[in-house]
Amino acid sequence: MSVYTAIRAKRAIRQFSDQQISDETLKTILNAGRLAGSSKNTQPWMFIAIRNRDTLKALSECGTYAAHLAGANVGVALLTPDPAQRWSIMFDLGQAAQNMMLTAWELGIGSVMATIYEPEKARSLLGFPDEWHLRAAISLGYPAYDPATKSPKKGMRRTFDDVVKWERW
Repeated sequence: MSVYTAIRAKRAIRQFSDQQISDETLKTILNAGRLAGSSKNTQPWMFIAIRNRDTLKALSECGTYAAHLAGANVGVALLTPDPAQRWSIMFDLGQAAQNMMLTAWELGIGSVMATIYEPEKARSLLGFPDEWHLRAAISLGYPAYDPATKSPKKGMRRTFDDVVKWERW
């Protein structure tokens, strides 16, 4: 699958089958995040891969729209230094997240982002140090349905001409 094909075909998957993601496949996905570009090659991230059902359920309760984590085969907590230090930290993390999600998609695994609104609750759950911060996680799993049969809602994407301006506004 070409990168552009993956980008065009990728869907947010919130319902997952019970099929397990192998360790080798998970390492490939996590490594894709590790290899993402970052400002001045700072690589401002750490990932916590979570398979434990109880932990995933508890983490899903740390965000208003994070319920899908409870049904994920794997959750990936995305940690950064204090994002208030420089704006590029969250941009860099977004690149790492997108690398993981596109790699997962290529391997037949669905994903969707979760925003963590209770980071201190998540800290106590996952035990990461005070200098690290958790604002987002990724749910991963084989889709519970065929994504090709569930087309995106028409009109949800802005047209090319609505988004792209040439030379000037």
